[in-house]
Amino acid sequence: MSFAMQLASHPRASLRATAVPYNVTPPARRPRWRRHRFRASAASGQEGLLTALREQKDPESALRLLNSALARDDFGPSRDVYEEIIGKLGIAGAFDLMKVLVREMRQEGHEVSVGVVQSFIESYARLQMFDDAVDLVLNQLDMFGIQADTVVFNHLLSVLSEGSKIKLLESVYTEMSNRGIKPDVATFNTVINALCRVHQVRTAVLMMEEMSSHGVAPDEVTFTTLMQGFVEEGSIEAALRLKSRMSEMGCPPTSVTVNLLINGYCKLGRVEDALGYIQQEIADGFEPDQVTFNTFVNGLCQNGHVNHALKVMDLMLQEGSLPDVFTYNTVVNCLCQNGELEEAKGIINQMVDSGCLPDTTTFNTLIVALCTENRLEEALDLARDLTVKGVSPNVYTFNILINALCKVGDPHLAVRLFEEMKSSGCTPDEVTYNILIDNLCSSGKLAKALDLLKEMEVSGCPRSTVTYNTIIDGLCKKLRIEEAEEVFDQMDLTGIERDAITFNTLVDGLCRAERIDDAAELIEQMTSEGLQPNNITYNSILTHYCKQGNISKAADILQTMTENGFEADAVTYGTLINGLCKARRTQAALKLLRGMRMKGMRPTPKAYNPMIQSLFRGNNGRDALNLFREMTEVGEPPDAFTYKIVFRGLCRGGGPIKEAFDFLVEMADKGFIPEFSSFRMLAEGLLNLGMDDYLISAIELIVEKANFRESDVSAIRGYLRIRKFYDALATFGRILEINNPRWTYR
Repeated sequence: MSFAMQLASHPRASLRATAVPYNVTPPARRPRWRRHRFRASAASGQEGLLTALREQKDPESALRLLNSALARDDFGPSRDVYEEIIGKLGIAGAFDLMKVLVREMRQEGHEVSVGVVQSFIESYARLQMFDDAVDLVLNQLDMFGIQADTVVFNHLLSVLSEGSKIKLLESVYTEMSNRGIKPDVATFNTVINALCRVHQVRTAVLMMEEMSSHGVAPDEVTFTTLMQGFVEEGSIEAALRLKSRMSEMGCPPTSVTVNLLINGYCKLGRVEDALGYIQQEIADGFEPDQVTFNTFVNGLCQNGHVNHALKVMDLMLQEGSLPDVFTYNTVVNCLCQNGELEEAKGIINQMVDSGCLPDTTTFNTLIVALCTENRLEEALDLARDLTVKGVSPNVYTFNILINALCKVGDPHLAVRLFEEMKSSGCTPDEVTYNILIDNLCSSGKLAKALDLLKEMEVSGCPRSTVTYNTIIDGLCKKLRIEEAEEVFDQMDLTGIERDAITFNTLVDGLCRAERIDDAAELIEQMTSEGLQPNNITYNSILTHYCKQGNISKAADILQTMTENGFEADAVTYGTLINGLCKARRTQAALKLLRGMRMKGMRPTPKAYNPMIQSLFRGNNGRDALNLFREMTEVGEPPDAFTYKIVFRGLCRGGGPIKEAFDFLVEMADKGFIPEFSSFRMLAEGLLNLGMDDYLISAIELIVEKANFRESDVSAIRGYLRIRKFYDALATFGRILEINNPRWTYR
């Protein structure tokens, strides 16, 4: 229920006034408060109400509570109550209602504080309504009974700076001067910070130069902001000059200044200069603090000098400045990134021995590294030890482990860990659910994936477009199109944005289910929702028509695609070439393949494979082999299926048998193993021609490349030694089929 409707549902809503919906002008005449005021307990009642209002998490709850209080005839809200409700409405962006309450406040004799104006400004900024925030300060302050001053303008400048609205900020600063409102050091620091954030550091320096003409002196914040700006630009020398000027102007540098410059050197990879600078500052009387050491240790680690970082930690201990959890975590992270996991464990032990307790970040860093190196059992043991050590695993810890378990193909343990996560009081987040849903959909366990989607809804866990896209994709791959359509509609009902991936996935599913008219209708809906069909959309339709052999329709889709400004990509060409080859229009397919090269595209196996296969089927083995050689020179590298097509074609009589044998050697050298059905044709041809030694060499070659078990190899070689070639082939074939399942081309 909207807040306006919520107010309207109560007869005393909107603080004794008729409820006013958003963007509706309030009535000209409004009932006044009854003048008989509070009883003796009124003050305590106001405090109790105020406390209760502050505890409400959303505006609707706060309004319900307030309306309950307003049911009493002797109750009138205090200024603090008004301000609390205005703040709650600001969260929801109910600005019209907020303004109604401001007018009511003043009618009831309450003074409106600057804090109320700031609530409006912050609420506008939160909703990216920066123009409205500016208009409020420049043109609407009379409504509050407040005069624009430096404090109000500074707050406006601050939110504009945070929102990186530089042009608006500059116009507000100019208007401030035009109105004769004197800027203070906070004004200048805000503008300077905004300019530095958008990399206009030199303009920011000019702003600092302007300060003296307003009788304002730069402070440490001014100088450090500018120095940080120069550091971000990589100009450490300019930052150092500012530090010198800072001292000249009687603003002594602090540890913040020194640490900022150390960080600047380290960001540029100049760790030796950073060390020299630290030594110079120490000689001038500077005492390094924890931040100094941590900044330098972090810089050393970022630049690959973890051993030097460890020496700095030893120095810290000697100087009596104990490394803290940040210091240790920095070094542990660097060691883990370098693959030095045992050293990282040693540092964690040292950390515990020194009395510095590791936190969740410490362990998560090591758990990530262990999972990356497939040391999953150790990662799980470490996670179990967290609880024993008094450190609770967080949602990130569980997400790391659940993702790792899904990747190594142990979804059952992943689900068990998920249940353990919930029972331990750690609430799964969207990432947790998405990891599991993706894995379940990939493995075809759609019922469980849909259960998890429902669980997300019940638990109030946010569901994103990615979540729904994953479910729709899983359903479409199993041709459960009606269910996919239901999930698609559910997205609209729950306010989840549908993107191009959502539409493309369902379009592809409809095409696979041969519901081409529904797919075309969905593309029209896609356009009506402001999303443009792209190559992926059109390729799904093309694939459908090509599979049907309807090349004319496919050509129409290609023309539509081109007219809408989309260039055919490698997938488009591959789809069309495959369709043409299936329709036995090999020459037309060959022209398309040549067209790809003329456009500077590098044809993929998806384009070459159907062409080579079609040529072999048309008894054009020589052309097929030449096309294969062309592919190795100008296209993407042949894949496993390319080699199997050529080998099968040669074995079926596409060339001399010796050529087939030589190709087998070439194929094996590239790491590809033939199908046994093709190999058997080669074997029988070799035996018929008395080329027994070639057959033995061919079998030995494949046995070596395929990593057969020793017992299987012994059996095959035993048959070969006694010249029982067909028995050897039978054993060889059985093992080869197990190790190397058949490939099909779609």
